[in-house]
Amino acid sequence: TVDESELLTVPDGWKEPAFTREDNPKGLLEESSFATLFPKYREAYLKECWPLVQKALGEHYVNAALDLIEGSMTVTTTKKTFDPYAIIRARDLIKLLARSVPFEQAVRILQDDVACDIIKIGSLVRKRETFIKRRARLLGPKGSTLKALELLTNCYIMVQGNTVSALGPFSGLKEVRKVVLDTMKNIHPIYNIKTLMIKRELAKDPELRTQSWERFLPKFKRKNLKKRKEPKKKNTKKEYTPFPPPQPESQIDKELASGEYFLKERQKKRKQMEEIKAKQADAIKRRQEERNKAFIPPKEKPVVKTKKASTEKKINIEAIKEKVKNAKKKKLGALPEEEVKLKMAADEKKKKKK
Repeated sequence: TVDESELLTVPDGWKEPAFTREDNPKGLLEESSFATLFPKYREAYLKECWPLVQKALGEHYVNAALDLIEGSMTVTTTKKTFDPYAIIRARDLIKLLARSVPFEQAVRILQDDVACDIIKIGSLVRKRETFIKRRARLLGPKGSTLKALELLTNCYIMVQGNTVSALGPFSGLKEVRKVVLDTMKNIHPIYNIKTLMIKRELAKDPELRTQSWERFLPKFKRKNLKKRKEPKKKNTKKEYTPFPPPQPESQIDKELASGEYFLKERQKKRKQMEEIKAKQADAIKRRQEERNKAFIPPKEKPVVKTKKASTEKKINIEAIKEKVKNAKKKKLGALPEEEVKLKMAADEKKKKKK
């Protein structure tokens, strides 16, 4: 009987055997091809390294063509191609070269244990300024955050424009994608890096392989989370009624209600003139009050009488005189009389003993 945990785990140092011509001696039935465009600024670099690209793909019997007029790269299979997955790797190679990944790193995609992932981050954040800040946070000061992420995941990471290109093992690519997407969601990458460091240490212990790691992983809480501010003016919905609102009164209806409608033209004009004169009289009165304000004297503050210094505490003159007499008797640096007498007596005793 074999333990199930041993069957589920892959032994250390085990590698899948390489795909050879003996596995597919007849080759491929159809020709496959992939093409991708590249930006103008990559043209000079691609012209320099294209012979190396053709040599690397030639080992897998895949043709590569560079079209500088259209600005595209094309890879196609040949009759000698025996590995059906070679064209997929070649497609990933030209994609990475178009995304500013250097040839020395991009050529690693042709290995069996290496994969790539191109993460699109341009559409994850609305504001352009916020996007630039979060992308810079992924890089860190002088690229330190990105370097730490590369060391923990064993992946090569390239941040270029609106995409992040990652190259490495499958387990590492999964972690890189999680960190990049969390950073774009305003979660700082340092939290994920701390978690990866703990996982790396836990993976060294063979006893913990079959156990849950939840108790070891840190749980971070958001400290700067603020409650949503409620609006000052809340729009309360009125109760629904099937009846329409009452029609507003017209000018004629108002005149009919007040009785003005039945007055003659002369009477209407007289009434209007009276209203105008009343308004003018109010305005003149208000203006006159404002002018008279300048002639109104301000209120004077009441005079506060200063209280005489209290003579409750009497000075004891006799006590002061005694202190002065005592001070005169004493000489500066001299001992008091009692101490002098004691010293004299001590000296006489010493003389008698001798």
